[in-house]
Amino acid sequence: MKTYMKMSRLYAPTLKEDPAEAELASHRLLLRAGYIRKEAAGLYTYLPLAWRSIRKIEQICREEEDAIGAQEMMTPILADGELWHQSGRWDDYGPELMRITDRHDRQFVLGPTHEETYTALVRDELRSYKQLPVTLYHIQDKFRDELRPRFGLMRGREFIMKDAYSFSADQESLQQCYDEQKGAYARFCARCGLRALPVAADTGQIGGDTSVEYMALAEAGEAELVYCEDCGFAADTEAATAVCEVTEGIAGELTRVETPGVATIADLAQLMGVSESATRKAIALVDGDKKPWVVIVPGDHEVNDVKAGHVFGDYHMMTDEELVEYGLHKGFMGPVGLPAGVSCAADIALKDSEWWLVGANEEGYHLQSAKPGRDFEVGKWVDVITAKPGDACPHCGKPLAGARGIECGQVFQLGTKYSEAMGATFMDVDGKEKPLIMGCYGIGISRTLAAVVEQHHDDAGIIFPVPVAPYEVTVVALDVKGEVLEKATEIAQRLADAGLDVILDDRKERPGVKFAEADLMGFPYQVVIGKRGLKAGAAEVKDRATGEREDVALDELVDRLTSLVVPARNGLLQE
Repeated sequence: MKTYMKMSRLYAPTLKEDPAEAELASHRLLLRAGYIRKEAAGLYTYLPLAWRSIRKIEQICREEEDAIGAQEMMTPILADGELWHQSGRWDDYGPELMRITDRHDRQFVLGPTHEETYTALVRDELRSYKQLPVTLYHIQDKFRDELRPRFGLMRGREFIMKDAYSFSADQESLQQCYDEQKGAYARFCARCGLRALPVAADTGQIGGDTSVEYMALAEAGEAELVYCEDCGFAADTEAATAVCEVTEGIAGELTRVETPGVATIADLAQLMGVSESATRKAIALVDGDKKPWVVIVPGDHEVNDVKAGHVFGDYHMMTDEELVEYGLHKGFMGPVGLPAGVSCAADIALKDSEWWLVGANEEGYHLQSAKPGRDFEVGKWVDVITAKPGDACPHCGKPLAGARGIECGQVFQLGTKYSEAMGATFMDVDGKEKPLIMGCYGIGISRTLAAVVEQHHDDAGIIFPVPVAPYEVTVVALDVKGEVLEKATEIAQRLADAGLDVILDDRKERPGVKFAEADLMGFPYQVVIGKRGLKAGAAEVKDRATGEREDVALDELVDRLTSLVVPARNGLLQE
C-alpha cells in the first residue's frame, strides 16, 4: 500500500540564509531547501528530496529511450585505459580526463563518457548487418576534472548522465536513429517542464561532424545562443556561421592615414567617423604547426576560440614578444605588406567585401580603401567569428535574436570515428567487412534538475513542475494535535491511496514556518487543514505555480487534487 511521508521524519535540513558560495538560483535554492549538500568543490550529495526528483527525471528519460527501442544496460564506471589509447582520446581529451593507475600499474579512466567502452563491447558481438541497428544506453555517474567546478550541479566533477550509443550499417540507418533520439529529447525536455531549444552545436571532444544540443533557456546559462523567431533556426554561437552586415569602406586608391593613439576598434571608428562594422580587425596567432597568421575579421565581431581551433589546430594568440619577433605592430596590423613568413586569413563574412579599412603594419597608421586581390591576397578564407544577435539568419535572412541556455542534452553523429580506430566492423549485405556507423546521445540528469529550478522559481523558492517534483502534494496541518492532525493524516492517506506523492507537515512549527518551507521546497500543491476550515467542512488548496487558492470540500479533495496532478504528470508544457 502506498503511503505518505511525514515532514517530522524527512531529512531536509533547510538554511535560513543564502549560502555565500551560491551564485545561481538553482545552487542557492537547492542548498537552502535541503536538497543537496556540498562535500568538496564540484562534489554534491543528493539528499532525499533531490534524489526523488532525480529518480523521476531518470524515469522520464527511460520511458522516452525505451519508446524508441533503446535498451538499458550498465557498464563499469572505470574504463580500461587501453581502450582510450586505441581511440586516441587518452592524449586528446585533455586534463579533464580523470586517470587512475592501479597497484599493477595498469591505467584506467573514470569515465566522462563511454564511447570506447560500448565500441569495445560490441566489436566482437555485432558481426552482421542483420543484427543492426542497435541502440544501448545506461544512466550512470560520470567524472570530469573541471578546472573550476562551480554553480552547484551545473558544472561539477561528478554528475549523473544518461548516455546512449547507436550502431548502424549505413548513414540512412544512423540518420533514423539520430532523428528518433532528437524526438525523444524534445519530449524529455517538455515532460520535465523545460522550455528548451534544439540548437546546432560544436562536436567538441566527442567528435563526429553533426550535433544538436538541447538548451534550456535561462539567464544563468553558460552558453550563448542565437535563434530565429521567424523560421526556427537556432545554434550555439560557437557553431553558427555569422551572416553579418559588413559596411563597405571608401572606394578608391589605397591611402595611408595617420591614426595616432588608436588602441581599439572603437577608437579607430570614432577617429574615422565610421561604424565599427566598416573597420577590419586583425588578430595575430600561431597555429598548431607553429606557423604565424594574421586573421582579418569584421571590426564589430570577435574571434571564437572553438571555431579558430577547428581551423588552426592547437593555436595560441601571439604574445607581445612574438609580435616583435614576427615584425608585427599591436593595434596596427593588417593584410597589406605583411612581414615575410606571416600568412593572411580572413573570415568568410568578408568574402564579398571590396573596400577595407585596415591596419598599415606601421605604428600609428591605417590604410583606407584596401582592396582584396589588388593590394593584398587572402591566403585562406575561414569561419572563425562568433555569431551574435542582429546577424542575419543563415536560413531565412531575418535578424537573429539572442539568449543564454543550459545544455541539458546533446546528440551526435559519430560516423566511424571510434569503430575505425578500434576495429569494430561487421559483414555487410555485399559480403564486405565495414566499420560500424555510430551515434551517441547524452542527457545530463543532475544538470536537468538544476535547469528545472533555474526556469521554475520565485523569490520564495522553487516551483517544481509536477512530473519532477519530489512530492506532488503537501498536506499542512496547522495544529498538530486533536481533530486537525487526525483529519490531515486521514486526507494524506486518502491522497496517497489515490496514487499521489504526498508529504504531511506534522511538525510542531508555527504555520508561517510551514508555509514558507512549503514554498521554498517547491511542492506543486499545498492542502491546508485548520480548525476554521474543518468547521466549514473544507480545506484550502494552493497552487504553488500561480499562487491561486481555492476552498475545496473535504469529501471532494481527492477528486480535485487527482484532477490537477494526474494530467500534469504527462509533463507537456501549456502555452
